[in-house]
Amino acid sequence: MPTVEVVDLNNQVVSSVELADDVFGAPVNEALLYEAVRQFQASNRAGTHATKTRRDVAGSGKKLWKQKGTGRARVGSVRSPIWRHGGTVHGPQPRDYGYKLQKKMLVGALRSALSAKLRDGELKIVQAFNFADNKTKNAMQVLSKLEAGRTVLVVDNDDNRNLELGVRNLKGVTLLATREVNPYHLLGHKSIMLSEAAARKFSEALAK
Repeated sequence: MPTVEVVDLNNQVVSSVELADDVFGAPVNEALLYEAVRQFQASNRAGTHATKTRRDVAGSGKKLWKQKGTGRARVGSVRSPIWRHGGTVHGPQPRDYGYKLQKKMLVGALRSALSAKLRDGELKIVQAFNFADNKTKNAMQVLSKLEAGRTVLVVDNDDNRNLELGVRNLKGVTLLATREVNPYHLLGHKSIMLSEAAARKFSEALAK
């Protein structure tokens, strides 16, 4: 069972917390992480691309010349796909790219991502994000003391309004609740900042 130091907002060690070995000390399954990231990105694709078929393009539907007797190839409409400015055949149409991932696979991917971040020294547990105010400048100073790095994911359990307003305009900083965290978020940020409450929640919810 890994024991991790807990720091305050000044980056001073104040205590330690024992976390579930199943969650923060699990083997890293790279194939599972790949599938989880792929599913998340597919579900976030807009899928709004569209091309015009022969019924959508502008132009008359009148037959251009009679079927026989002209010596020319038969044609029914100026909107035919074989004509310039005609419709597109088999072009992309609006669709949903999303698909579901088994819950067991998603939980396994979260365990792998959390374990990898802890193993690489890129995960830090903060006692609580009790900001005195909601000023961005002060939030930036706190993250600087915590050695957050260029991209940081902040995870907290509670509805922390000061934290939300303080970090929302900071480039490279993402704030999520524990229920919203996906392996994509964990792998997409250089450092992870978990409140102690969030770390305990992960330890309980994702344990076998």
